[in-house]
Amino acid sequence: MKKSNKRKVEIVVISDVHLGTYGSKAKELLNYLKSIEPEKLILNGDIIDIWQFNKRYFPKSHMNVIKQITSLLSKNTTVYYITGNHDEMLRKFKGFKLGNFKIVNKLTFNLQGKKAWFFHGDVFDVTMKHSKWLAKLGGKGYDLLILINTFFNWLSGLLGYGKFSFSKKIKNSVKGAVKFINDFEKTATDIAIDNGYDYVICGHIHQPEIRVFENQKGKTTYLNSGDWIENLTALEYNNKEWSLYEYSKDETLKAISKKKKKKNKEKLKENEILFNELLKEFNLNKS
Repeated sequence: MKKSNKRKVEIVVISDVHLGTYGSKAKELLNYLKSIEPEKLILNGDIIDIWQFNKRYFPKSHMNVIKQITSLLSKNTTVYYITGNHDEMLRKFKGFKLGNFKIVNKLTFNLQGKKAWFFHGDVFDVTMKHSKWLAKLGGKGYDLLILINTFFNWLSGLLGYGKFSFSKKIKNSVKGAVKFINDFEKTATDIAIDNGYDYVICGHIHQPEIRVFENQKGKTTYLNSGDWIENLTALEYNNKEWSLYEYSKDETLKAISKKKKKKNKEKLKENEILFNELLKEFNLNKS
């Protein structure tokens, strides 16, 4: 995408990309990152899935996301990598700085007189605190479910039916049960109010949201950046306002994506024609 077409954004927050897993929508994220010119990019945890990292599966599209983030760094974007549970190994490097790149466990900003508090959110997760092995097993099961879901939707598309998300439905049910016990959002917002934060920005639970929470002590705005597995969402801050970006509603990027797919098909067709001509030249037939 040409530089002149890029949207200027003061702050962009993405989380839960899970690069290195089958469910990660790296191509869509790359399209989004190429469409923006942020002053600050906050990677709010679980960007690379170190829990499930497998050197046999780290496709080019996943590497391209890392390259694009590096490209943004070279264009004076400040990048903060906030550690999450799936990339918790990076916590030992807390405080690391290299140019405009920083690794932290949490982050605070003053945004036009309002205090903002950024962190991944696993610190409030009951499954992380008491049963890390269960959380890791759940991560692998979720990745398998994404694979099954992908095959189901491919088959459903061939039969002319729409897409359905088993994983999202099951995850929402499970998260509802966890929320009943742990109440992630209430815990985060209560602590934010106690500490005088106007905004509390998390990831972790894959539930994009912007909502005001209020208790007897005051109120705060809770924001969750969602994920790049199913929701394909990000948070954007511009002109003193937060908004939720949804890839599914970005008609410009969807049109560009369709154009790329069409071009790739044409390229494959052209390659096939050239190969067939080569076979003819050598008097060979495809078996």
